[in-house]
Amino acid sequence: GHDEHNALLKWRKHYPALEDCVYMVSHSMGCMPKKAKEDVLECMSLWEKHGADCWDEWLPEVANSGNRIAKLLSAPNGSVSMHQNCSTAMSVVASCFEYTKDKHKIVYTDMQFPTISYVWKAEERRGATCVIVPTDDHIRVPTERVLDAIDEETLLIPISHVLFQSSYKQDVKAICKKAKEVGAHVVLDVYQSLGCMPIDVVDMGVSFACGGSHKWLCGAAGAAFLYVRDDLHSSLEPRVTGWFANESPFAFTMPGQTYAQDGFRYQNGTMAVTSYFQARAGQEIVQEIGGNAIRKNSQRQTQAIVELIKENDYHLNSPEKAEERGGAVVFDFPESAEVARELNRRKFFCDHRPGGGIRIGPHFYTKDEEIDLFFEEVKKIRTGKKS
Repeated sequence: GHDEHNALLKWRKHYPALEDCVYMVSHSMGCMPKKAKEDVLECMSLWEKHGADCWDEWLPEVANSGNRIAKLLSAPNGSVSMHQNCSTAMSVVASCFEYTKDKHKIVYTDMQFPTISYVWKAEERRGATCVIVPTDDHIRVPTERVLDAIDEETLLIPISHVLFQSSYKQDVKAICKKAKEVGAHVVLDVYQSLGCMPIDVVDMGVSFACGGSHKWLCGAAGAAFLYVRDDLHSSLEPRVTGWFANESPFAFTMPGQTYAQDGFRYQNGTMAVTSYFQARAGQEIVQEIGGNAIRKNSQRQTQAIVELIKENDYHLNSPEKAEERGGAVVFDFPESAEVARELNRRKFFCDHRPGGGIRIGPHFYTKDEEIDLFFEEVKKIRTGKKS
């Protein structure tokens, strides 16, 4: 693993911010690649140079952006549309469906990221019934329990690939298998997984997947995405729509929508193009390194973190087994919120979640010794020593 680790550390030079901090917060906000600034500048220069005609240069970048994500998801070209955030992407998905007395259930767990639950809960106004599967330990929801909740009346199953609170990795394939048996659709949220592990949405069998670029993909906010399985296009007509979902937006046809034939049919209005330029560098780097290499390093480093948590008698709020974990590890002790605040003040970047504790996520650019430094700093703060 030593040579592999050193090969990954060569990428550190692309992330200047790493020089004067210990960056353990990539699960929340990835470190900024140097090139992101140049890419945003390129976007601005096109506007400056071409005026309104900048759209001729901008629109290809919207398509490229979707196709870069498609590649990371092992999905076909044209199957991904770009959005502002996951809530919007899921609202578009929700707007494709009607609820009947035979098919009206939306099944998800109480470990779902809240914003996603808000979107689906609101569907009850249109006749949906949300079935929320509970956790016992706030780390995982047993797969069997999720499978038991999925029945013939189930229409949609929005699930997180990796849970934000605990970093538990759900068994997506098992859930997709059951969904297929009852004619339901899995809507996979890959926000916490894409960029720190390989993902193949086609192999998993999900109908939809969405996520964003500002975590493990180091792309900052506003470059979210929606993947839709190719064979679904002809049957889906989103109510949440806009002129860019049209088969020829610049023909300005009236009054009704004629949808584009590919992933573009899930677009809505004018896109936030700057954010796609901004997210490009991070996506390209992750693509070049590859999900397998990132995952292998991540599992090794998070395992070291788990050992340190046990050694220090902190409370582990993530799965112990590496294969059940995403890229972050959550741990807790009394007054952890105050300690997290002080860690951040000292530029040992991490975050804190109520009920979970301190979340830390090493990434491919994290040195092994930074993990030790982080835990030493926690000790210093708890014993009242200055850094």
